[in-house]
Amino acid sequence: MPAPTGEVRAVGERRGMFGVSGTGDTSGYGGLVSATVFPPPSQKPYGGWFDEVAGALEARLEATELTSAIESVVVHRGEITFHVRREDLPFVAQMLRDDEALRFEFCSGVSGVHYPEDSGRELHAVYHLTSMTHNRRIRVEVTAPDSDPHVPSLVSIYPTLDWHERETYDMFGLIFDGHPALTRVLMPDDWPGHPQRKDYPLGGIPVEYKGGSIPPPDQRRSYN
Repeated sequence: MPAPTGEVRAVGERRGMFGVSGTGDTSGYGGLVSATVFPPPSQKPYGGWFDEVAGALEARLEATELTSAIESVVVHRGEITFHVRREDLPFVAQMLRDDEALRFEFCSGVSGVHYPEDSGRELHAVYHLTSMTHNRRIRVEVTAPDSDPHVPSLVSIYPTLDWHERETYDMFGLIFDGHPALTRVLMPDDWPGHPQRKDYPLGGIPVEYKGGSIPPPDQRRSYN
């Protein structure tokens, strides 16, 4: 079992069912107030194969003098998450994929999360990795501030992230540097804002499509 850990970190308060402000909460839970907290970093031993993965990753990072690439490790509800510095994300992902002791060959997607009150770390990108060789699953998480919403793209390492990074950009405004064609995939190109951010209005958005014409196939937007 993992060793005792420190205190959880509160990053704000959620009011109502959806945590929105400025528009009506029609859920019936408008009076609900709950703290938004992060589970604290875990201490070794993490338990089971978590220690094997963490040990192999730390050994590779020490060999390349990048021990600070892993900011923290969190074991919560039977799952392990590695919090990585965003500038070191491609290097860590390459090691997770290629190292014989790790072999996380498949990334099933990247999810965006928005914590408006987590100052300097408002935007989170969460990657879900699977090792088919060892039958293991882990998460990798990076953060970026609202003022600089840039994260390195991992499409060159995990091609499956091509459309996932586009969707996360569309819904949360995270810009994946190095993506081959970072475009909106759900909202129109000229749509203002990013609908899954917490500061986006819950309702009352005017729906307006400008120009209903469809260009010829050879003049349409290219995705690659």
